[in-house]
Amino acid sequence: MLEVEDVREGWEDSWRAFHRGVVVGRFWVGPPWEQAPDGLEPIVVDPGRAFGTGAHPTTRLSLHLLQTVEPASLLDVGCGSGVLSIAAAKLGFAPVVAIDAETDAVEACRSNAEASGVDVDARRLDALAETLPRSEIVVANIALDVVERLLPRLESRVAVTSGYLDRDRPAAAGWRRRDRTELAGWAADLLERE
Repeated sequence: MLEVEDVREGWEDSWRAFHRGVVVGRFWVGPPWEQAPDGLEPIVVDPGRAFGTGAHPTTRLSLHLLQTVEPASLLDVGCGSGVLSIAAAKLGFAPVVAIDAETDAVEACRSNAEASGVDVDARRLDALAETLPRSEIVVANIALDVVERLLPRLESRVAVTSGYLDRDRPAAAGWRRRDRTELAGWAADLLERE
């Protein structure tokens, strides 16, 4: 017979101890229960059931590279909780369209964009099977194999890609690497049309 152990009081909120704010360039990315330090632009993120608190190295690397790109229209593929979409909107990219195959991610992105005071058009869409919204810039913090299948589908002039290890190099005809950043074994690339 199984014994039922007492459940520690407050267990449902204990995960919050692991969701802490991080600083990336001019941004502080963190949860709604923390306050951004003075002088930093806040990106408020409550991931809910979506991927992305902003603390993962691939998100931080993508956010770093995004701050080096001249603002234009932007598509965030695999937006998760919306960190990169929100940052893009705060940097002056417009319009910003965020897509994800998961409904929970789209809802989290919308909610986080609203909490951060920016306009992001978040939609449920399969980036590898459906027609993509047009944009000058694409950010895709997703797995390497998805990045490599996505790049040939894009009409954009610039792509910020991540979601893979530092030993990986996305390969796609017609694109060249303009910049690369690495952190804790992960990498992000700034690619442009050849």
